[in-house]
Amino acid sequence: MKVMNVCGIFLLLCLWLPAADGSAGERDLAEAMADHLACYPVELLSFKEQNPSIVREDVCLAVIYHESGAEPLWVSEDGPGMRAGIILKYLKNAGNEGLDPDDYQVETIADLWTDPNLESLAKLDTLLTYNMVKYVHDVSYGQLKPYIVNPELFAEAGERGFDPLAMIETILATENLDAFFQSLPPHHRQYRGLRKGLLHYGRLKYSGQWQMLSDSKSIRPGDEDERIVAIRKRIALLENASMEDSKTGNSSVYDDTLLEKVVLFQQNHGLYQDGILGRNTIRELNISPEDRLTQIKVNMARWRWQDHSLGDKYILVNIANYRLYTYAAGELEFSLPVIVGKFQHQTPVFSDRIKYLELNPYWNVPPSIARNEDLPELRKNPNYLVEKNIRLFSNWQEDGVELDSTVIDWGRVSPTEMARFKLRQDPGPTNALGRVKFVFPNRYAVYLHDTPAKNLFSEQKRSFSHGCIRVSEPEKLAVFLLDAEGSEWNSARVNDLINLGKRTVLKIHPPIHVHITYQTAWVDKDDQIIFNGDVYGRDEKLYKALFIK
Repeated sequence: MKVMNVCGIFLLLCLWLPAADGSAGERDLAEAMADHLACYPVELLSFKEQNPSIVREDVCLAVIYHESGAEPLWVSEDGPGMRAGIILKYLKNAGNEGLDPDDYQVETIADLWTDPNLESLAKLDTLLTYNMVKYVHDVSYGQLKPYIVNPELFAEAGERGFDPLAMIETILATENLDAFFQSLPPHHRQYRGLRKGLLHYGRLKYSGQWQMLSDSKSIRPGDEDERIVAIRKRIALLENASMEDSKTGNSSVYDDTLLEKVVLFQQNHGLYQDGILGRNTIRELNISPEDRLTQIKVNMARWRWQDHSLGDKYILVNIANYRLYTYAAGELEFSLPVIVGKFQHQTPVFSDRIKYLELNPYWNVPPSIARNEDLPELRKNPNYLVEKNIRLFSNWQEDGVELDSTVIDWGRVSPTEMARFKLRQDPGPTNALGRVKFVFPNRYAVYLHDTPAKNLFSEQKRSFSHGCIRVSEPEKLAVFLLDAEGSEWNSARVNDLINLGKRTVLKIHPPIHVHITYQTAWVDKDDQIIFNGDVYGRDEKLYKALFIK
């Protein structure tokens, strides 16, 4: 393929410009721009067809400045203009959004800011352009780096269809550039709360008051221990409270006032709420502000991947803390414990809309489960499907014939052949989906549903499913979804339909947003930052993808 320097393209563009256009200084700057852009070689044959990805600085700048006729966008021979100053302000303040200003060449831009040399001005203009569109993409959709590192694990990261040229055209047509930049990140309570958390833990980082607490032995309510004073100070720091507000600030006795705060701390950090200052609780108290800042940043990144508007009425599932939350008019209605996917069957992160629910649903057993789990059981017990109330059909088509699973020699059936059979469990108390299924068609074949295994909701760590989300109180959730202005839905009416034992489909009008998230740092209804476990061990992987150079 023929390769040509961008310089050839830009010099030609400059020759197209009438000699009378602009002052000599402007023409000199345009020439300096063309000379500077000569360092970006592109494939000429496919130049116009290339997708100007932000990952390719050369193609990105070539396409943008090809459209501008090699004219500078933000500077003149007198230096950077007012809009350039606004751009630099947001690049410098990228840290407020959990981004790294170094990713946007802020120091290099600042060094060139007052340099009157035409070559420096040309370089400054291109640096502002490229780093601005990169910042706009990152703060709007999340960085592409995680997707590039692991496209399966971080499938939602970034926007592969992002068009820098279209974005530049939008920005150039925007009068209020400040308002434009402010509109880019998510504006919902969760993201805003994490942004406040950055400020809080940033202050703690430089407070000089962080000392490691010993976990040599557990401290129980009523105990006297010299570590209690330091623990009181630590909790006060985390609460952004003053030790002077507590009359027992210097007491070394574990009293009721401290007990209340410890239980709340345990609750807000995904710990067993026994009030005992044991090894796990002390370990959480010892996590440094630097580590909490990292945790907040990776969770802010996750929010940028998802819908920026959660909706007026919506469901939010946090995989990492095994809980479902319902919101109406932006306020929390109630929350429920849920069961999520096992480590080897991780529940995916995405947003969709619940369109209908099924009462007394059938369960069509996924081929992977039939192949990997049911076939080995059938080889041991030919009555296995009958005992599970699962019917066997010859194939997945409508003309599939029902077969007698007890007369088949399952030892002669291969895993590949097993996947061709359709296994369907009838409605009933043992149905794997329980009595209610909440459907939002998606590429992952994941949904919310009831379960007959109610005992599992009492477990602190609840990753037991094949990827779907099991709901502890499905009738309550059904009423929330069905309840609209003028409707007469309540738990009694839902249960009456369930008790009929027949499959019933109820449409949701209008469909309700559901956001499946993975948040190890988030905000409760009182805007208190909550930290919880990392069930799939994703935080460290995402941090490395985002920040390790």
